[in-house]
Amino acid sequence: MKELVHCRPCGFVMEADKLGDVCPACGLPRKVFEPYREKVSLNRLFVLNLDLHPIAIHLSQALVISIPLLAILINLFDNFFPEILKNVLIFSVAVFPFTLVLSILTGIVDGLTRFKTLKTPLLRMKIIASIVILLLSFTLFFVGPKEDYKIWTIVLGFLCLAAGVQLGLWGKKLIDVILPGTYPQKKSSKNKTSKEE
Repeated sequence: MKELVHCRPCGFVMEADKLGDVCPACGLPRKVFEPYREKVSLNRLFVLNLDLHPIAIHLSQALVISIPLLAILINLFDNFFPEILKNVLIFSVAVFPFTLVLSILTGIVDGLTRFKTLKTPLLRMKIIASIVILLLSFTLFFVGPKEDYKIWTIVLGFLCLAAGVQLGLWGKKLIDVILPGTYPQKKSSKNKTSKEE
Protein backbone atom coordinates (compact mmCIF):
# COMPACT_ATOMS: atom_id res chain seq x y z
CA MET A 1 0.00 0.00 0.00
CA LYS A 2 1.26 3.48 -0.85
CA GLU A 3 2.41 5.86 1.87
CA LEU A 4 -0.35 8.24 2.93
CA VAL A 5 -0.17 11.70 4.48
CA HIS A 6 -2.87 13.94 5.89
CA CYS A 7 -3.23 17.67 6.39
CA ARG A 8 -3.37 18.39 10.13
CA PRO A 9 -5.61 21.50 9.85
CA CYS A 10 -8.25 20.20 7.40
CA GLY A 11 -7.83 16.40 7.54
CA PHE A 12 -7.37 15.87 3.78
CA VAL A 13 -5.73 12.47 3.09
CA MET A 14 -3.67 11.74 -0.01
CA GLU A 15 -0.75 9.68 -1.31
CA ALA A 16 2.57 11.17 -0.20
CA ASP A 17 4.16 11.06 -3.66
CA LYS A 18 1.31 13.18 -5.10
CA LEU A 19 1.68 16.01 -2.56
CA GLY A 20 2.72 19.30 -4.13
CA ASP A 21 3.69 22.56 -2.43
CA VAL A 22 0.26 23.11 -0.88
CA CYS A 23 -2.70 21.06 0.38
CA PRO A 24 -5.10 20.55 -2.55
CA ALA A 25 -8.09 20.97 -0.21
CA CYS A 26 -7.25 24.00 1.97
CA GLY A 27 -4.18 25.52 0.28
CA LEU A 28 -1.92 25.51 3.35
CA PRO A 29 1.80 24.77 2.79
CA ARG A 30 3.13 21.21 2.52
CA LYS A 31 4.80 21.40 5.96
CA VAL A 32 1.39 20.97 7.68
CA PHE A 33 1.15 17.37 6.39
CA GLU A 34 2.10 14.37 8.51
CA PRO A 35 2.17 10.59 7.94
CA TYR A 36 -1.22 8.89 8.02
CA ARG A 37 -2.19 5.27 8.62
CA GLU A 38 -5.58 4.06 7.34
CA LYS A 39 -7.85 3.02 10.21
CA VAL A 40 -10.11 0.65 8.30
CA SER A 41 -9.47 -2.71 6.66
CA LEU A 42 -8.59 -2.88 2.98
CA ASN A 43 -11.82 -4.68 2.02
CA ARG A 44 -13.94 -1.95 3.66
CA LEU A 45 -11.80 0.75 2.09
CA PHE A 46 -12.24 -0.87 -1.33
CA VAL A 47 -16.06 -0.79 -0.98
CA LEU A 48 -16.05 2.83 0.23
CA ASN A 49 -13.71 3.95 -2.56
CA LEU A 50 -16.15 2.67 -5.19
CA ASP A 51 -18.33 5.68 -4.21
CA LEU A 52 -21.49 3.78 -5.16
CA HIS A 53 -23.79 5.77 -2.87
CA PRO A 54 -22.57 9.26 -3.88
CA ILE A 55 -22.90 8.35 -7.57
CA ALA A 56 -26.43 6.97 -7.11
CA ILE A 57 -27.41 10.00 -5.03
CA HIS A 58 -26.34 12.41 -7.78
CA LEU A 59 -28.67 10.68 -10.25
CA SER A 60 -31.70 11.13 -8.00
CA GLN A 61 -30.63 14.68 -7.01
CA ALA A 62 -30.65 15.80 -10.64
CA LEU A 63 -34.20 14.52 -11.03
CA VAL A 64 -35.56 15.80 -7.70
CA ILE A 65 -34.48 19.31 -8.65
CA SER A 66 -35.63 19.18 -12.28
CA ILE A 67 -39.13 17.71 -11.74
CA PRO A 68 -40.78 20.66 -9.92
CA LEU A 69 -38.94 23.20 -12.11
CA LEU A 70 -40.01 21.49 -15.34
CA ALA A 71 -43.60 21.24 -14.07
CA ILE A 72 -43.64 24.97 -13.28
CA LEU A 73 -42.17 25.88 -16.69
CA ILE A 74 -44.69 23.73 -18.55
CA ASN A 75 -47.64 25.15 -16.62
CA LEU A 76 -46.57 28.81 -16.68
CA PHE A 77 -45.13 29.07 -20.19
CA ASP A 78 -47.35 27.09 -22.55
CA ASN A 79 -45.41 27.98 -25.71
CA PHE A 80 -41.87 27.41 -24.41
CA PHE A 81 -40.88 24.13 -26.13
CA PRO A 82 -43.96 22.37 -24.72
CA GLU A 83 -43.41 18.96 -26.34
CA ILE A 84 -39.73 18.73 -25.44
CA LEU A 85 -40.17 19.88 -21.84
CA LYS A 86 -43.18 17.62 -21.29
CA ASN A 87 -41.30 14.58 -22.60
CA VAL A 88 -38.33 15.37 -20.34
CA LEU A 89 -40.73 15.73 -17.38
CA ILE A 90 -42.48 12.45 -18.20
CA PHE A 91 -39.12 10.68 -18.43
CA SER A 92 -37.88 12.26 -15.16
CA VAL A 93 -41.01 11.29 -13.23
CA ALA A 94 -40.83 7.72 -14.62
CA VAL A 95 -37.13 7.20 -13.81
CA PHE A 96 -37.02 9.01 -10.45
CA PRO A 97 -38.37 6.17 -8.22
CA PHE A 98 -35.85 3.73 -9.68
CA THR A 99 -32.92 6.08 -9.00
CA LEU A 100 -34.18 6.35 -5.41
CA VAL A 101 -34.27 2.57 -5.02
CA LEU A 102 -30.67 2.47 -6.28
CA SER A 103 -29.73 5.24 -3.83
CA ILE A 104 -31.34 3.42 -0.92
CA LEU A 105 -29.66 0.10 -1.73
CA THR A 106 -26.22 1.71 -2.09
CA GLY A 107 -26.92 3.71 1.09
CA ILE A 108 -27.50 0.47 2.98
CA VAL A 109 -24.19 -0.93 1.69
CA ASP A 110 -22.43 2.35 2.56
CA GLY A 111 -23.98 2.47 6.05
CA LEU A 112 -23.04 -1.11 6.85
CA THR A 113 -19.51 -0.53 5.52
CA ARG A 114 -18.96 2.71 7.45
CA PHE A 115 -20.76 1.98 10.71
CA LYS A 116 -21.17 -1.83 10.71
CA THR A 117 -24.86 -1.26 11.56
CA LEU A 118 -27.91 0.66 10.34
CA LYS A 119 -29.17 1.40 13.86
CA THR A 120 -27.38 4.68 14.57
CA PRO A 121 -29.70 7.69 15.17
CA LEU A 122 -28.73 9.58 12.01
CA LEU A 123 -28.90 6.48 9.82
CA ARG A 124 -32.37 5.70 11.18
CA MET A 125 -33.53 9.22 10.33
CA LYS A 126 -32.01 8.88 6.84
CA ILE A 127 -33.80 5.57 6.32
CA ILE A 128 -37.15 7.07 7.37
CA ALA A 129 -36.66 10.11 5.10
CA SER A 130 -35.62 7.78 2.25
CA ILE A 131 -38.84 5.80 2.64
CA VAL A 132 -40.84 9.06 2.66
CA ILE A 133 -39.22 10.36 -0.53
CA LEU A 134 -39.62 6.94 -2.18
CA LEU A 135 -43.36 6.88 -1.35
CA LEU A 136 -43.71 10.46 -2.63
CA SER A 137 -41.93 9.53 -5.87
CA PHE A 138 -44.24 6.55 -6.49
CA THR A 139 -47.25 8.78 -5.75
CA LEU A 140 -45.88 11.27 -8.29
CA PHE A 141 -45.34 8.40 -10.74
CA PHE A 142 -49.07 7.52 -10.63
CA VAL A 143 -50.64 10.97 -10.02
CA GLY A 144 -48.59 12.98 -12.55
CA PRO A 145 -49.92 11.36 -15.72
CA LYS A 146 -53.52 11.29 -14.43
CA GLU A 147 -53.57 15.04 -13.80
CA ASP A 148 -51.46 15.82 -16.92
CA TYR A 149 -48.54 17.03 -14.76
CA LYS A 150 -50.30 20.03 -13.25
CA ILE A 151 -50.50 21.27 -9.63
CA TRP A 152 -50.03 17.93 -7.83
CA THR A 153 -46.88 17.27 -9.83
CA ILE A 154 -45.49 20.61 -8.61
CA VAL A 155 -46.57 19.98 -4.99
CA LEU A 156 -45.23 16.42 -4.87
CA GLY A 157 -42.06 17.54 -6.67
CA PHE A 158 -41.38 20.17 -4.01
CA LEU A 159 -42.13 17.70 -1.20
CA CYS A 160 -39.60 15.30 -2.74
CA LEU A 161 -37.12 18.16 -3.03
CA ALA A 162 -37.59 19.09 0.64
CA ALA A 163 -37.01 15.48 1.72
CA GLY A 164 -33.98 15.29 -0.59
CA VAL A 165 -32.46 18.45 0.89
CA GLN A 166 -32.89 17.08 4.42
CA LEU A 167 -31.30 13.77 3.39
CA GLY A 168 -28.37 15.69 1.89
CA LEU A 169 -27.85 17.72 5.08
CA TRP A 170 -27.78 14.56 7.20
CA GLY A 171 -25.51 12.83 4.69
CA LYS A 172 -23.09 15.76 4.76
CA LYS A 173 -22.61 15.25 8.50
CA LEU A 174 -21.70 11.58 7.92
CA ILE A 175 -19.46 11.94 4.88
CA ASP A 176 -16.13 11.58 6.69
CA VAL A 177 -17.26 9.29 9.49
CA ILE A 178 -15.93 5.72 9.39
CA LEU A 179 -15.56 3.33 12.32
CA PRO A 180 -12.04 1.87 12.48
CA GLY A 181 -11.14 -1.80 12.18
CA THR A 182 -12.65 -4.63 10.19
CA TYR A 183 -16.17 -5.99 9.94
CA PRO A 184 -17.31 -7.60 13.20
CA GLN A 185 -16.67 -11.34 13.18
CA LYS A 186 -19.32 -13.77 14.36
CA LYS A 187 -18.01 -16.06 17.06
CA SER A 188 -18.16 -19.72 16.16
CA SER A 189 -20.08 -22.13 18.34
CA LYS A 190 -16.75 -23.82 19.28
CA ASN A 191 -15.47 -20.59 20.86
CA LYS A 192 -18.67 -20.16 22.85
CA THR A 193 -18.55 -23.73 24.13
CA SER A 194 -14.93 -23.50 25.23
CA LYS A 195 -15.58 -20.21 27.09
CA GLU A 196 -18.60 -21.66 28.87
CA GLU A 197 -16.52 -24.61 30.14
